[in-house]
Amino acid sequence: MCFKHYHAEEVLMGRKMEDWLRFSVCYWHSFCGTGADPFGFPTLCRSWNEGAPMEAAKRRLRAAFEFFTKLGVKYYTFHDSCINEDSWFLEMWLLKAPPWRSPTGTWMKLQIWLFQLQKQTGVKVLWVTCNLFAHRRYMNGAATNPDCHVLAYAGAQVKKGLDVAKKLGAENFVFWGGREGFHSVHNTDVAAELKHMASFFKMAVKYKEKIGLKCQFLIEPKPKEPCKHQYDYDAMSVIGFLKHYGLEGDFKLNIEPNHTTLAGHSYEHDIVMASAFGMLGSVDANTGSPDLGWDTDQFPMDIRNTTLVMKTVVEQGGLQPGGLNFDAKVRRESTDVEDLFVAHVAAMDTFARGLRNAVRIIEDGIMAGMVKDRYSSFSRDIGQKVDEGSATLEEMEAFIKEKGEPKMMSGKQETYESIFNRYI
Repeated sequence: MCFKHYHAEEVLMGRKMEDWLRFSVCYWHSFCGTGADPFGFPTLCRSWNEGAPMEAAKRRLRAAFEFFTKLGVKYYTFHDSCINEDSWFLEMWLLKAPPWRSPTGTWMKLQIWLFQLQKQTGVKVLWVTCNLFAHRRYMNGAATNPDCHVLAYAGAQVKKGLDVAKKLGAENFVFWGGREGFHSVHNTDVAAELKHMASFFKMAVKYKEKIGLKCQFLIEPKPKEPCKHQYDYDAMSVIGFLKHYGLEGDFKLNIEPNHTTLAGHSYEHDIVMASAFGMLGSVDANTGSPDLGWDTDQFPMDIRNTTLVMKTVVEQGGLQPGGLNFDAKVRRESTDVEDLFVAHVAAMDTFARGLRNAVRIIEDGIMAGMVKDRYSSFSRDIGQKVDEGSATLEEMEAFIKEKGEPKMMSGKQETYESIFNRYI
């Protein structure tokens, strides 16, 4: 119930630990989650969910902000679907009225309470996202739906979400296309759906500029679940999509490593790839169980994984305005409120250890020096011309005629792994 390694004010490489580790708690898992899964009923009986819907909503918010302040985090995240009296985006409201108008004013009241709680505690919104996948209208997708009426509804919902993001001072806005994909190619026009999704994003960019919203747009990749194939499969798929449609200047990526492993990659893969292209904006700090094969949203407890993540984050100069959002939930068997504290404290400690390890690796410079030496042939002669993009195939041929067969060069993978293990 106390930190062993995370010390917010500790300075590493000229920056406080809390600035490298911009921790955020997600509201939906930690305060709206019930422990239910596809195979079992709710197990988490939280006192803040008791009572009449409106009273429960207020109690949830108060409990959440008490938790944020006791934990010492400066940020939280939420779906539009969970800041509501019944914890699902106006499940009652949306069946009765459009998403831009509440007949009861409930949504407006909740916004006011959120604003007041933020002002009282100093806790800010890391990012907001719209739930464009849970309601039955989105069963065939939102921005990629074959019915433009549904796409228009999603657009109206995102407009409302962007208005709320501005009012609450959100530093980022996330798009997660939970049902932007397909189950069967037989009934899918892939080219049309991708084009429509790009148009949807362009509308969001224009509206953001129109209202003067100062936040970073983020797209969160995921390969499957709930769709058989989702268009935002992994980091490279999203980057390719953004570049193809000229959106790379308006969006970065929010990487969730649990999604990365679902795509068949290693834990750190998408974080490294996104950063390599200057597109890593934020991280949903969680993990999964590869032996299960689905999205389990567990708290990150592996020091190796957090070291690799933080090494990438430090090397790119930080995540701001993004952060490390604990998009994770306690196990349905972990039913005590104490477990919620332990999970976050342990995960924050795990990232603190990863940060310290990463700083030592970077400051020692041993591995960086080895990598630099491995690619040293690109700093001179024909290699330098290749690196600059000015070499020709004729020059390649002339070089080989002069130099002949290249010598074998060991990749020394085991050496790198051995050195890395010294820091863990």
